Amino acid sequence: MTTGDQKVESAANKLQQLANQMAGEGGVKAKLAEPLAEDADFIRKLKPSLIKARAKGEAPTNQQPGKTPLSPTSPQLGKRKQKKKSGGGPNPFLIVGVALVAGVVLAKWIDWRGHAHPRD
Repeated sequence: MTTGDQKVESAANKLQQLANQMAGEGGVKAKLAEPLAEDADFIRKLKPSLIKARAKGEAPTNQQPGKTPLSPTSPQLGKRKQKKKSGGGPNPFLIVGVALVAGVVLAKWIDWRGHAHPRD
């Protein structure tokens, strides 16, 4: 567990404790306890490691709203397939360099041929 995960988990625990205290007091505070408990579950979903796993497609994304585990038990999708590298081809900088050299040589040759047969 990373330090970011620990900080998020501690914030969620503090919010859960506050919700538990408010639920025991009754009245308006008891009515606010349920949304605070839901917020604590939501904050647990904001752990950096879980966000990273969801971005990579390794964490479950189809959880039911009422049931929220503290952490995923295992990857749900598996590893992504690596893209096969096609033949690749030559380096683009090489192509540009060859084209530049060929253009300069062609321009020099045309200029040289122009001096060989002046129109004066």
